[in-house]
Amino acid sequence: MNVKPSADYIAAAVQAASKGGLPPIHKWNPPFCGDIDMRIARDGTWFHEGTPIGRAPLVRLFSTILKREDGKYYLVTPVEKVGIVVEDAPFVAIDFEVSGEGDDQTLTFTTNVGDQTQAGADHPIRVVRDTETGEPSPYVHVRDELEALIDRKSFYRMIDLGQHRDHDGVRWFGVMSGGQFFPIIPSEELE
Repeated sequence: MNVKPSADYIAAAVQAASKGGLPPIHKWNPPFCGDIDMRIARDGTWFHEGTPIGRAPLVRLFSTILKREDGKYYLVTPVEKVGIVVEDAPFVAIDFEVSGEGDDQTLTFTTNVGDQTQAGADHPIRVVRDTETGEPSPYVHVRDELEALIDRKSFYRMIDLGQHRDHDGVRWFGVMSGGQFFPIIPSEELE
């Protein structure tokens, strides 16, 4: 089934945004109403019916009612839930700021939709490597079950902050943030 998004999506997001926060989607469990022709590309571009959504405030509003359940993505309101397609991660971390240094260093990422998240125990960084090419895909947890793909320039900046440490009995190259060490690649693979 392919349904049209209702005005409820925009209204729910606008109401939460006007209060300075995110809507309480964790409390909403509406019935599934089908899939809509909406897709988030790997580069963070949102599409509706094959056309990019060019209005950043509208993309931000939709991003606030995005939910992931059992590996699938939905836009939710208090009264309905519709499925959308996400090619990789729903967000892209486009920049970060560093505070502190060494073990006291904290990386605060900003996403393409304006979320900010401090990497640490509750917001881990993970790196997945392509089994054929070895190409890394780095991610940071943003909220709920939603992650951001860390863009290339930010990843390279993050690598500049890296260090070698023992992690689970193996020497790794990784980065510290929020008192946590996040492994990126085994040290022996860099030698």
